[in-house]
Amino acid sequence: MASSCCKRPSVIAIFVVLLLLAAATPVLSASAANSTTLRPGEELLKYRRIRAYLKRLNKPSLKTIKSPDGDFIDCVPSHLQPAFDHPKLKGQKPLDPPERPKGYIQTAAVDDTFQAWMLAGESCPEGTVPIRRTTEEDVLRATSIQRFGRKPAGRVRRDSTRSGHEHAVGYVTGDPYYGAKASLNVWAPRVTSPSEFSLSQIWVISGSFGNDLNTIEAGWQISPQLYGDANPRFFTYWTTDAYRETGCYNLLCSGFVQTNNKIAIGAAISPRSTYNGGQFDISLLVWKDPKHGHWWLEFGSRILVGYWPSFLFSHLAGHASMVQFDGEIVNTRPSGFHTSTQMGSGHFAREGFRKAAYFRNLQIVDWDNSLIPAPNLRVLADHPNCYDIQGGINRVWGNYFYYGGPGRNVRCP
Repeated sequence: MASSCCKRPSVIAIFVVLLLLAAATPVLSASAANSTTLRPGEELLKYRRIRAYLKRLNKPSLKTIKSPDGDFIDCVPSHLQPAFDHPKLKGQKPLDPPERPKGYIQTAAVDDTFQAWMLAGESCPEGTVPIRRTTEEDVLRATSIQRFGRKPAGRVRRDSTRSGHEHAVGYVTGDPYYGAKASLNVWAPRVTSPSEFSLSQIWVISGSFGNDLNTIEAGWQISPQLYGDANPRFFTYWTTDAYRETGCYNLLCSGFVQTNNKIAIGAAISPRSTYNGGQFDISLLVWKDPKHGHWWLEFGSRILVGYWPSFLFSHLAGHASMVQFDGEIVNTRPSGFHTSTQMGSGHFAREGFRKAAYFRNLQIVDWDNSLIPAPNLRVLADHPNCYDIQGGINRVWGNYFYYGGPGRNVRCP
């Protein structure tokens, strides 16, 4: 008869051991397991760093809303939002709204369900701001925790050959500018690589296109790497050193102060424009408050989203020297076949209304805090065989342009 030391362990004993091991080992998501070849110790350390990062970034909320598209929107008390982690904002509260620029015309209000999370029929309480929750999967898609929520350093408008960024842009340059306004229609262009994106935005710019570049950016974008899907999303961005160390998308760092409880920066926009069908556009206004010097952002004609404090910037602490309205994509294959990532609607500017993407009613804010038509507007496409642009002016749309394209085609191999 065999001794007891040599008996096979019972099924129950094995099950208990497995349970203990599972409880002692942090469980990584499937994306975490598939995204790393690190040894167990390094994997555990990376996981702990991500968890600590998410704990700092995702603030305590009074309420959480599950969006139909899978996002979680946290209703965070205004004074606890990420902006107030900044040393110069600690202990402060959001400022009251400033006076809008002279010449501002109230237009039709945007429907309260222009973002997917609003379709749930819930809203954030007064005194809170809705913030899209950042997940472990979001961070793991980035090249590193340090670069999460940031654009590649050295990204400049005309540097397409080196950086892979391509633009179709309308711009004004020269005089001091104190803001910009435009309406742009929203599409869902196809993005063919997880590391590429397609966006349309207003840029307010100052400084050189070197390491001291200051920008404020707002618009809509599709970025699978940042958001994990192909939905067009409302976004903001800022930098004061050409994307090297400062700034970020949305509320992913301390900087932008949100003041509104009805819009979530980074959340999906709904509805979208359809080819040869209904068109849905959004109006954006960025302007510098003459009294306090901060840069404010308005969505539609009644939603003051918030502001970028002037102390974040060097050159933009005074004024902007250039304003741009543009479509932009990233081509990760500059030395091979051109990407098929679409810009705008994915159709060329010549197809016109209901088929091509557009910017309309392009305006700037002048030294007197007045909105005026964008003077001496120039249009430029980096690669017109891939994405092009056509400008115009009329009584209804003022200064406008159509832009976009399919990317790779017979003329853009």
